[in-house]
Amino acid sequence: MAQISENKVVTITYDLSVTDENNEKVLVESAEADSPMVFLFGKSGLPEEFENQLDGKQAGDSFNFSLTPEQAYGDYDQQAVVSIPKQVFEVDGQIDEEMLQEGNFLPMSDNEGHQMQGKVVSIGDTEVQMDFNHPLAGMVMHFDGQVAAVRDATQEELAHGHVHGEGGHQH
Repeated sequence: MAQISENKVVTITYDLSVTDENNEKVLVESAEADSPMVFLFGKSGLPEEFENQLDGKQAGDSFNFSLTPEQAYGDYDQQAVVSIPKQVFEVDGQIDEEMLQEGNFLPMSDNEGHQMQGKVVSIGDTEVQMDFNHPLAGMVMHFDGQVAAVRDATQEELAHGHVHGEGGHQH
């Protein structure tokens, strides 16, 4: 039976909870059997400690671990909350009111062309406040799940750096 290691395609189901301000666990995400998480181990972009916790497990193994902000997406950074001129969001001189809504995540790029996700925090007359922190920044994350499958990655998956086919990227 294949073990999770570098360049294996891993399929997992899990519940993700975070610790709230009252020190209680709150469920924020589930990956169920009908919609599991599938990723290329070692190339997933997931926190290193997340992968370390799964390393060596096989299909059928359960897991239960927590990640601190330092092991995951870092502390919440107030400097990552910025005001952007509202006109930046105009397309052909118009603002897409459906897109520009509080709570929406928008794909954006910085001055160097790096892609990132920003959350619309508030919309003023001339500026939009955006939060570029990872949605789970500053949170202790608790994973409780099971390894559903482990297989060798194909040469194409290794070359592209991501999973293809079921649960993965379609070209």
